[in-house]
Amino acid sequence: MDYRFKRIFLIVLDSMGIGSMADSEKFGDVGVDTLGHISDTVEEFNIPNLQKLGLANLKSLKQVSPVNNPLGYYTALNEASNGKDTMTGHWEMMGIQTTKPFITFTENGFPKELIEELEKGCNRKIIGNKSASGTQILDELGEEEIKENKLIVYTSADSVLQICGNEETMGLSNLYNYCKIARELTMKDEWRVGRVIARPYVGSKKGEFKRTSNRRDYALKPTGRTVLNELKDNGFDVISVGKINDIFVGEGITESNHSNSSVHGMEQTIEIAQKDFTGLCFTNLVDFDALWGHRRNPVGYANEIERFDSKLEEFLKIIEEDDLLIITADHGNDPTYKGTDHTREKVPFIAYSPSFESGGKMPEQDSFGIIGATIADNFGISMPKNTIGISVLDLLK
Repeated sequence: MDYRFKRIFLIVLDSMGIGSMADSEKFGDVGVDTLGHISDTVEEFNIPNLQKLGLANLKSLKQVSPVNNPLGYYTALNEASNGKDTMTGHWEMMGIQTTKPFITFTENGFPKELIEELEKGCNRKIIGNKSASGTQILDELGEEEIKENKLIVYTSADSVLQICGNEETMGLSNLYNYCKIARELTMKDEWRVGRVIARPYVGSKKGEFKRTSNRRDYALKPTGRTVLNELKDNGFDVISVGKINDIFVGEGITESNHSNSSVHGMEQTIEIAQKDFTGLCFTNLVDFDALWGHRRNPVGYANEIERFDSKLEEFLKIIEEDDLLIITADHGNDPTYKGTDHTREKVPFIAYSPSFESGGKMPEQDSFGIIGATIADNFGISMPKNTIGISVLDLLK
């Protein structure tokens, strides 16, 4: 069977929002604008490949001019779901609208009852139990964890329970086992977090601790079938890069690739583009969010976007006429805003294929679900029941 696009590459620049949504203030986010404020902060911003695809036509940037004939189609997507976290954003891309947000424990840490159950299951005393930066809590408590065989547990403004473990003294297998115990405990409605995250690190004293790439996410399964399930069940390839497999708990994935960094994730995507497959390559590039957004570092964030742009140039040189590239984000994380939380923002939608006659502006959309609906439409499969999203395939000419 012939499909308009044999391969679709969906690349998520994790947290690269492009400005407030109409309801952002309800989420405590006033005047947020991840990409715009990054541009306002830095002197130089060299992104020629995103520029020619139309990013600066979509979003006004201080240093980057719009182009007269953008190669891609572009618009802004509003999030229909009630949330601003990774899982909610990615699930919505594949058709699931989340109406009940995941529980957060930002203000007072996790309940005493949960901590006691986790201590019992892990046979370690828990320290931390508060909302904190992952690097700061290591400097504060890492030495105590190592010397006294304790367990650092912390959260953030996101719906997560994070557990730190020193790879050399605790060992990865023990850390992962503790996270599995925590995941089982947090299946209860009153403790239901979106993800339990293993945060391995190395080093022996304050100032020398460094988190490693052996992070592992233990997420809840999607609340229903997604476009990924339909693709897999209909015999298409669904290749994940980065934390996509964790976000969907393997549901609908035919091949999973772990990434050590966002640059590595793009290198993997470039390698995959040189292979023959029919279906979807779904990539998440997390460093924008984890290294720069949460740490409120707009300069580092800008540099990360420039590194992506450089790899994007390599990618654009090798894709075929019947390939489609979609670049988007899952939420915002304005590195100039107060706190360390994600920010509720619109996200970019940029679509490009070498087969396009031209590019241009598309109408603004009210759901991330257009992404999954467009992918399903291209491959001639039905959207799962109770999903959202309308295909824009016919607009991509």
